[in-house]
Amino acid sequence: MDKLTYYDYSLPEELIAYRPADKREHSKMLVLNKSTGEIVLRRFSDIVEYLNAGDCLVLNNTRVIKGRLYGRKEKNGALIEAMLISPVLSQDKIWTCFLKPGKRVKPSTRVYLQDNKNSRESSEVFYTITAVNPDGSYTIEFDCVDFYQILNKFGHIPLPPYIKREEEIADFERYQTVYSKVSGAVAAPTAGLHFSEDILKNLEDKGISRAELTLHVGAGTFKPVQDENISKHKMHSEEFMIAKSCADLINDTKKNGKKILAVGTTSVRVLETQSGLDGKVTEGFGWTDIFISPPYKMKVADMLLTNFHLPKSTLLMLVSSFAGLENVLRAYDFAIKEKMRFYSYGDCMLII
Repeated sequence: MDKLTYYDYSLPEELIAYRPADKREHSKMLVLNKSTGEIVLRRFSDIVEYLNAGDCLVLNNTRVIKGRLYGRKEKNGALIEAMLISPVLSQDKIWTCFLKPGKRVKPSTRVYLQDNKNSRESSEVFYTITAVNPDGSYTIEFDCVDFYQILNKFGHIPLPPYIKREEEIADFERYQTVYSKVSGAVAAPTAGLHFSEDILKNLEDKGISRAELTLHVGAGTFKPVQDENISKHKMHSEEFMIAKSCADLINDTKKNGKKILAVGTTSVRVLETQSGLDGKVTEGFGWTDIFISPPYKMKVADMLLTNFHLPKSTLLMLVSSFAGLENVLRAYDFAIKEKMRFYSYGDCMLII
């Protein structure tokens, strides 16, 4: 299971979702039984049928920031696009980022922000490149008093790299979950995009509890695995937080013999980072670079809601650990034949 080619599949271009469905809950949902291999096709709104009173939904409440910034170099006016990755030591003004183009950008360079990439008018607000990092990223420091005010004025929604269009008005709402609260992600926890307020209310009315944790999804989530031996892959690190109340609710649910539904691979990463061999979850915060791939055995979640992921991606490997690689590839083949929509704005899969 350690060969990269095992996690490859062929996807027709027309099945890539470049825009969201008309309504969140209108997505299709493939349901895969990981024990029997049975596959059925449902609507996402049917998810309520797969949970019972006392079960617990685990949600990642991170909120996507406007992490794509355009600016011009101080000396020659060359256009620079910055994609924020993560804050350095939780300091809002200092971030690691990707720069495009970055080859000729050197430390001490100032970049003045502008409204969009086509603008020729730069502002007085700038960041300074302070370091070129070994992994090809950069460290930059903003010259400002209120960092998030700067993002709200100059930032753009950081759509996934395979979406080549500019952001649209709908993206400002639809590339966030309805329960997003804690700003810091530069990519959405996409499995949660399907939930509407009505669906959450239906689940609550049925007696299903909600445990919210935070993992700030970084741009590294799109980093491809390049070594054929996947065990050599170095996973990116992401900041997380899980409160005692959240951990207690999850542990009590398990103790009572009820099920945990992890919404998204990001929720799984936090649960597995903060659980012992006995599956008991503890509170905590910090950074996790956990890399989950077969034959890893999950300790906490009984069910998983996830989107359809890119070939050869670490996300596909995590899902394969949860349901078995053979099951997952059969499910993907089924989804392609049913012309389901793939990737961040696409349909979803519920693994039970």
